[in-house]
Amino acid sequence: MYWNDELVNEIIQRAILEDVGMGDVTTDNLIKADHQSDAFIITKEEGIIAGLNVAQMVFTRFDKNIEFKPSFKDGDQVKIGDKIAKLRGSTRAILKGERIALNFLQRLSGIATKTHHYVMLVKDFPVRISDTRKTTPTLRILEKYAVIVGGGHNHRMGLYDAVMIKDNHIIAAGGILKAVNSIRSKIPHTVKIEVEVENMDEVKEAVEAKVDIIMLDNMDIETMLKAVNYINGRAIVEASGGITEKNIRDVAKTGVDVISVGALTTHVESLDISLEVLQM
Repeated sequence: MYWNDELVNEIIQRAILEDVGMGDVTTDNLIKADHQSDAFIITKEEGIIAGLNVAQMVFTRFDKNIEFKPSFKDGDQVKIGDKIAKLRGSTRAILKGERIALNFLQRLSGIATKTHHYVMLVKDFPVRISDTRKTTPTLRILEKYAVIVGGGHNHRMGLYDAVMIKDNHIIAAGGILKAVNSIRSKIPHTVKIEVEVENMDEVKEAVEAKVDIIMLDNMDIETMLKAVNYINGRAIVEASGGITEKNIRDVAKTGVDVISVGALTTHVESLDISLEVLQM
C-alpha cells in the first residue's frame, strides 16, 4: 500500500479550504475562542471502519492540542451506536472539523465495508479482490487505502507504476505482439506488463508475447474458463469488467488469480457516522 503523509495533508488542506474558506461564520461568532468540549464520533450503521487516522489529522489541523482517542482501529467491524472515538479540546476546532472529518470517515468506511463484503463472498477461493483506477479524482490514495483496510488489494496506483496495454493501445499499436515487443524494449526489466484481452485469439497472442499478467475483460464464464485453462499458469490471470456480487463466485470458480472490481470505489454507500458534542 502506497501512503504519503504529505499528499494526504494536501488533500485535507483542500477540503478545509473548500468547507471553511476564510472562516466559520457561525462558530467563530457563536463560540468563544477558549471554549472547550468533549465529543464522541458514533456509528449509526454496521460496517468496517476506515479513516480514523485521517479524521484525527483533520481535527489536529484546526488545533494541534486537541485530544483524539479512538476506541477502534481501522479494519474493525463496528455496529450501530458504537462510540469509535472521543475528542476533547477546542469547541471551535471540533465544530469546524466535524463535517470534513466525517466526510472522510463515511466515504472510506463505505469503501472498506463494500470491499469486505466482496472479499467474504469468495473467501473460500485462492483469489485476490482488487480495486481499479476508477477512483474519485485527487482522493485515490485514500480510497485505495480503504480497499486495503477492507481486506482487498490494490491494482496499480496510476499510469506510472505498471504497463497496462488496453484495447485502444492495441488498436493504435497494430496488435498485441507489436505493442508488447515495442514497449518491452523501452521499459526497465522490473516493470511488469499486463495486457487486456477480450477473446481467445487475443489470449493466445498475449501468451505468445509472454506477458506477466493477462486481464480477461468482460468475458463470459465459459470463455473465461477456457482462457484460464489455456494460460495454465504461464501468466497471472485477472478478471475484470461486469463483476458484481451476484456473479463474483462464478468468476472465482474459473481459477483466475485476481478479480478487479471498479464498484469498490464507484458504487459505494457511505457509512452513516455522526459526531455528538457533550453538554458541558
